[in-house]
Amino acid sequence: MKQTILYRIPSSYRDEFRIQGFHFGDEQGEKSIAIVGAMRGDEIQQQFICARLVNLLEKIERQGQITPGCKITVIPSCNPFSMNVGRRFWTMDNTDINRMFPGYDKGETTQQIAGAIFKHLEGYKYGVQMASYYMPGEFVPHVRMLKAGYEDVEGAKLFGFPYVSVRKPLPFDTTLLNYNWQVWDTKAYSIYAGKTVRLDVDGARMTVECILRFMYSTGIISTKPLKWGFTSTLIDEDDLVTIKTQVAGIYQKIKPAGSVVLKGDVLAHVIDPFNGAVIEEIKSPCYGEVFFAHDNPLVLQSATVFKIHAV
Repeated sequence: MKQTILYRIPSSYRDEFRIQGFHFGDEQGEKSIAIVGAMRGDEIQQQFICARLVNLLEKIERQGQITPGCKITVIPSCNPFSMNVGRRFWTMDNTDINRMFPGYDKGETTQQIAGAIFKHLEGYKYGVQMASYYMPGEFVPHVRMLKAGYEDVEGAKLFGFPYVSVRKPLPFDTTLLNYNWQVWDTKAYSIYAGKTVRLDVDGARMTVECILRFMYSTGIISTKPLKWGFTSTLIDEDDLVTIKTQVAGIYQKIKPAGSVVLKGDVLAHVIDPFNGAVIEEIKSPCYGEVFFAHDNPLVLQSATVFKIHAV
């Protein structure tokens, strides 16, 4: 393993900003796969997964089980400043690094950071980003891809997650790492590992197993997986059943992500914050599996609280 500083910014008031990369295998070999962790300051689960992956890859390398001629890079965190102070986005101007790709070395700070990251990530055959959703909640762990015309659905199934999700990109999605990786000829996959601000140890273990399974299936490592995972179901996000609240209040989730629900099952309650009465009982409109579940203790009116894969 070789640890390097990929980018740094000096600071007048605290330790300098650094992005660290961990490299495994043949330093001069083919850029086989890059895994990027926390892009935002609240992506604790994403950084935890990458840290575990670094630990395991170091052992795999010592055992000589990285295929000769292959190079693996892991970047656990691209935004340690924001994580240190508990902010989701860049601490100075609240901008999102993951909306700044491919970056610009003479632009705003987050554009410069994105540009420096992308410079190191260009040329990899496969790219994996540990992503998070813009709404607070939990997912069934899955691989997500933008339908940019370059998506590799069959490759995504090699991870062995329960679902492979695709969606049509919106105009602002063209500044995401996943989209730009695809445009620059990298087969890119975004992984949603269940949670974001809270640790899910079982979900992290499953995600690490899936990434190692993918690397074995693509010939990057020779460490054979203990199990072969799921036969992934391909879904289009536009086909998911979306459930929104009718009122605002204290939110009590009853059915977590991964729950199989019948039509009419109670999914959650919205409670009046002053008298404790249940002011909305959220019920499932169909039979299926809860794909996404809101998990913030407060909820606004007309907020998306569930997405269900109906069967």
